[in-house]
Amino acid sequence: MNWRLKWHKLTHWEYWPLWAIYYPLFPVWVYFSIKARSFFFFNAANPSMKNGGMAMESKMDIYNLIPNEHIPETIFVAKNSNPKQMLERILEAGIKFPFIAKPDIGMKAFGVEKIWNAQEFQAYCKKTPENFLVQELIPFTKEVGVFYVRMPGESKGKVTGIVSKEFLSVIGDGNSNILQLIKKDPRSHFQLKPLQKKFGAILNQVLPKGEEFILVPFGSHTRGAKFVDISHKLNDGILNTINSVCSRMNGFHYGRLDILYHSLEDLAAGKNFSVIEINGAGGEATHIYDPKHSLFFAWKEITRHWSYLNQISILNHREGHSYLSFSDGRAMLKANGALEAQLKMI
Repeated sequence: MNWRLKWHKLTHWEYWPLWAIYYPLFPVWVYFSIKARSFFFFNAANPSMKNGGMAMESKMDIYNLIPNEHIPETIFVAKNSNPKQMLERILEAGIKFPFIAKPDIGMKAFGVEKIWNAQEFQAYCKKTPENFLVQELIPFTKEVGVFYVRMPGESKGKVTGIVSKEFLSVIGDGNSNILQLIKKDPRSHFQLKPLQKKFGAILNQVLPKGEEFILVPFGSHTRGAKFVDISHKLNDGILNTINSVCSRMNGFHYGRLDILYHSLEDLAAGKNFSVIEINGAGGEATHIYDPKHSLFFAWKEITRHWSYLNQISILNHREGHSYLSFSDGRAMLKANGALEAQLKMI
C-alpha cells in the first residue's frame, strides 16, 4: 500500500479496524454489563436467534422467522452435499443463473458471490468451508440498511437509522482502463487485490465515457460500498412497512434489516422490496459510516444503540430469557474469530 493510501486510511476513520473504533467504548459496555449483571447480556435481546444474533447464528434460521413474501427464494446447502444433485434441486426450485451463494454462518459479506454457471457453483462448493445458502437474484438495484428497535411488550417499534448503500463501481472516461479507474479512488483502490483476482484481464478494458462498471454488487462496507446516512428520509410509510415485517417475527426486538428495493416510495407503500438479511444483536447501525460523520458521532450512535440493546435484554431476562454464561460467551467469540479467518480465504 502506497503512502497516499495509508494517509487516506489514517485520516478517514471509516477505514480503521473495528478494535480502534470500539475499544475506546469498552468502559461503556462494562457500564451496561453492570446494569444487566452480565457481560454477555445481549443473548436475551432476540430470544428467537442464537446468541441473540450477535455471532455464529444461522442465516437460514433467521430467514425462517421472516414472512416468506418478503425474502428471496432460498435453499440451504450442506457442505458435504453432492454439487451436481444440489444444483439440480436449485434449478428445479426455480432459481436460475445467476444466483447468490453465501455462507449460512457468515459476516461482513465474506464468501458472498454471484454464481453464473455450473462450473462456478462446483468451484464454490469446493472452496467454501461451511454450509451455505443459495438465493435467487433479486431484480432491485438499490439497497438500504434499516435499524429497528422494539421494546418487549410493545406492538410497534421504531427505526433508529437508515443507510443507503452505493455499490463499489467505476465510471468510464473513454481513456482510462478499469484498473486505472480503480486506482484513482481510494475506496476502490483498497479493494485492488480481490478485484484483480476476480476480474483478471478484464481490468485492462477501457470503458466508454459515462459507462458504469459495477465492481462489487453487494452493499458491504468491508468490500468497498459507500454508506450514506439517509435517516432523515424516514416517514410513516417506511416505518409501517418495517413494522409489518418485524412484528410478525416472533422474538425479534433489535437489529438491522438489509433490504433490496425499487424506490423509497415503493418501500413506503410496502411493495417491490426484499429483505436479504437481518443482523441481530451484532448488527451495526451502519449509517455511522457515512464519510460526513465524525468518529464522535459514531461513538454517540453506538452508545445509543447499546443502550437500547441493554434495556431490551434486561426486560427479556426478567421474562425468563437467559444471558450467556461467561464461558459460553468466550467460546462464541473464539469460534467467530476462527470462522472469520476461514471466510476471508474464500
